[in-house]
Amino acid sequence: MDLEVSIEKFTRISSAYKTRLKNLGILTMRDLLYHFPSRYQDFSSRTNIADLEVDKTACIQGAVESIKIIKIWKRHMIIIEAFVKDDTGKVKAVWFNQPYLASTFKKGAIVCLAGKLVDKKGAKYLSNPMYEKLRDQSDGEDDHTHTGRLVPIYPETAGVTSRWLRYIIKPLLKNCGEVADPLPENILASYEFIPWAQAVQQIHFPDSDKMASAARKRFAFEELFFIQLAVLRQRVRLRREKSLPVPLDANLIKKFVKSLPFKLTPAQRKTAYQILKDMEKPRPMNRLLQGDVGSGKTVVAMIAALNAAKAGLQTAIMVPTEILAQQHYASFTKTLAPFGIEIGLLCAKHCASSGYGATNKKTMAEFAKNGETQILIGTNALIQKGIEFKKLGLVVLDEQHRFGIDQRASLSKNNLAIRQNTPWPHLLSMTATPIPRTLALTVYGDLDLALIDQMPSGRKKIETKIILPNERTNAYEFIRKEIKNGRQAFVVCPRIDPEEGQTEIKRDGILFDPKADWSGANAVKAVKVEYEKLSKEIFPEMRVEMMHGRMKAAEKKEIMTKMKAGEIDVLVSTSVIEVGIDIPNASIMAIEGSHKFGLAQLHQFRGRVGRGEHQSYCLLFSDYPTRRLSAMLKFNSGFELAEKDLEIRGPGEVFGSAQWGAPDLAMSSLADVFLVEKSRAAAKGILQNDPDLSRHPQLAARITHFREHTHLE
Repeated sequence: MDLEVSIEKFTRISSAYKTRLKNLGILTMRDLLYHFPSRYQDFSSRTNIADLEVDKTACIQGAVESIKIIKIWKRHMIIIEAFVKDDTGKVKAVWFNQPYLASTFKKGAIVCLAGKLVDKKGAKYLSNPMYEKLRDQSDGEDDHTHTGRLVPIYPETAGVTSRWLRYIIKPLLKNCGEVADPLPENILASYEFIPWAQAVQQIHFPDSDKMASAARKRFAFEELFFIQLAVLRQRVRLRREKSLPVPLDANLIKKFVKSLPFKLTPAQRKTAYQILKDMEKPRPMNRLLQGDVGSGKTVVAMIAALNAAKAGLQTAIMVPTEILAQQHYASFTKTLAPFGIEIGLLCAKHCASSGYGATNKKTMAEFAKNGETQILIGTNALIQKGIEFKKLGLVVLDEQHRFGIDQRASLSKNNLAIRQNTPWPHLLSMTATPIPRTLALTVYGDLDLALIDQMPSGRKKIETKIILPNERTNAYEFIRKEIKNGRQAFVVCPRIDPEEGQTEIKRDGILFDPKADWSGANAVKAVKVEYEKLSKEIFPEMRVEMMHGRMKAAEKKEIMTKMKAGEIDVLVSTSVIEVGIDIPNASIMAIEGSHKFGLAQLHQFRGRVGRGEHQSYCLLFSDYPTRRLSAMLKFNSGFELAEKDLEIRGPGEVFGSAQWGAPDLAMSSLADVFLVEKSRAAAKGILQNDPDLSRHPQLAARITHFREHTHLE
């Protein structure tokens, strides 16, 4: 059995189904076998027909006594009605609009049915039961696939049902004994995992709950193990690379710190020192700087960039949005002005230089190439063709969870057009998205972690309150009072507009019903609708503006400039304000449909206020209180909230399996600290003795396959 064979070569699968399977990410035999059930229906216990109870699901087995088709012309409906009997009695089964069953179930055929017995005006029957025609079982082989056992229910797509997947997958399992186990024997023995061939059989068609659990645990470990092996191997490889040591200029750093209008926290001082000492080494730094919203990560990156610039090296700072790039450019230009550092901005639409003012992309590319620009800040325009650096010493990725392990490496070596055989730049990744420990150990295993776990002194705690529908009027009055006192407010909505005509929309991981009532208290609020309501009905005397992701960059920049200048009282926005917005005068963050957001995102929104001297407030508008919203009242720390979100929603919902591209089982297992630590220890053990995996060619091949088909973002 060749697990890498394409499904295009499967003769049992039609071309239409092959196209549909691709929608599920199934391209090869391996993908098909690793398309694991999401749950099981337990039809393993069979019930005598005489013992069936109304409104209870049961599984029966018997012979077809009669079957007929009933056509109801007025309702355009076809009903299949069959009587099935066993030694204890008989029961009627009814299916709707499945006429082919009349030819499938001949009189006398042995069938297994699983469903619920209903009672309609005294007529009792099995309503639309799952069904299976059984062969002669004299050979002793279990013939049950869709009934009479723990039945696998798979993730589906349009035109691909769990029944069809069971039909396709079950015959393949007979040949799984030919496949070599990807886990080394010593690991299988150490952790008492069942072998691969048995595990793949038991995860698809388990003999019991216990065996299904054992199979899932084994495959969860396997997926985590390959993630760990991939990131730790990357770590080993990076330690072999050369970088340009950047000497720590203590006098320069002291002078910079004294020039700041605020005092650094002990946590900022500690992490800055860790980073500067890392950069002194002749191998590339690969560090992740975690800090809560408003903890002061940017100034730490500024210290590293300043130290590199004075050592004759360039720094590239890449951020996810133009708004954040422009904000960083303004901040760096102002703060580093006394030190004579040339700073550049490179975005798709906006380019500028601290020495020359507004310019164009071609000019900024020349400045980077000849070394005139010492610190270049931009979006993904930084990694486009034609952008080269004369002597790049440091790469900073802000909100780095948008970048995977391969992107983090290629940004440094390839995409930033470093010439071959030149030293790697140091890499500093930053994130304000708190990362639970198990995720950090798994996905970011190639990075050294640094943590800013203190907030700047003088910051007032943001008061957070859940606003239920009957409290909305009072909340609006409170916002009006704050604005009359000179403050400003953000109102965040989950959506831009209702988008009529679609039946299901997914945005930012949230499913919306476009046919919902957009004006009622229970509506999922849309920016355009809420803007009209607030500007015309609620706050007609206020200056209300709106902002969303479909606006052009210039429009968003103009709005944020007006907001910062105090020319807007209420800004109605989508989650585009989640990252990098700094308005010290804003004291209110009102979040509509707050129960639709995850804790990490809610915490990011809350961090957009409380940045000035004024007491700030976060108002969580919701139809009902939830565990997540209650956690927002209890915890102010993003790290505590991240762990709580992991506990409440599970990793797949928190991080989004599709967004991350990580295998589903690995995602769902991130909450299992012991399994994560086991897989990490096993990967470390392999690499300590065989860093190149030369003695483990099968593992090396699997890692290559894994990296090609998995993006950890």
